[in-house]
Amino acid sequence: AASMTLDMSNTDKLADFRQDAMRLGIEVVPPSVMTSDRDFEVDGNRIFYSLAAIKGVGEAAVRHIVEKRRERKFASLEDFCERIDPRIAGKRVFESLIAAGAFDCFGYDRAALMAGVDRMTGLAARAQENAALGQGDIFGMGGAAEPQKLHLPATEGWLAAERLQREFLAVGFYLSAHPLDEYRAALEKMRVQSFSDFAAAVKRGASAGRLAGTVTSARERRTRTGNKMSVVQLSDMSGQYEAVMFSETLAQYRDLLVEGRSVVITVG
Repeated sequence: AASMTLDMSNTDKLADFRQDAMRLGIEVVPPSVMTSDRDFEVDGNRIFYSLAAIKGVGEAAVRHIVEKRRERKFASLEDFCERIDPRIAGKRVFESLIAAGAFDCFGYDRAALMAGVDRMTGLAARAQENAALGQGDIFGMGGAAEPQKLHLPATEGWLAAERLQREFLAVGFYLSAHPLDEYRAALEKMRVQSFSDFAAAVKRGASAGRLAGTVTSARERRTRTGNKMSVVQLSDMSGQYEAVMFSETLAQYRDLLVEGRSVVITVG
């Protein structure tokens, strides 16, 4: 947890630390506004993911959220919105928290939350305005008023691939699940290796193998001879790795190099 806190801006290292934790039987709990702090924290055999490690969520917003939760736990999504100052944690912060799964604790679908983010920040803004005008308790009896009911717009839920891709963009790697999970049985039948197993086999002298991966980025460039090549970043359940495709292979498979798409590749 200390190492993850030290390198929280380096998502490649965070992904490696998470893999190490999994191998050691340590659970890495996904980020949540109900349990996560500024740093990576430990409770028993669990590491709670840091809110500050989520892309698009700044230090000030994290400290504000944690301070409010320490005053009193968030009772609901509405309670969270009414107690958070949107001048400190604005729309972008809300969107990043939704994509990372940090609002899953409230029981709403992520697609519905994203569709209703303007309503959420609007509720936060109204609550701050009312507090400034002294209207938090209209009867002057003291204590907190009941939170307003928040009605999120009806929307279709995200497909698993889109949900995980948005999570990847917010966290920097696949945390709650991996797009290849649903293909695990088929990949075993095809004798596809994980990247970690392939890397170990290469150290033992292997020169070829079959891997699967989800494309996280693909950057084209030209070689010294003027031909096109692509450097493709891929991710599997054991980590992230890089593959280089030269002009002939690139021309044949360019259409498959789409972020979020899972592919099987032969290395040799």
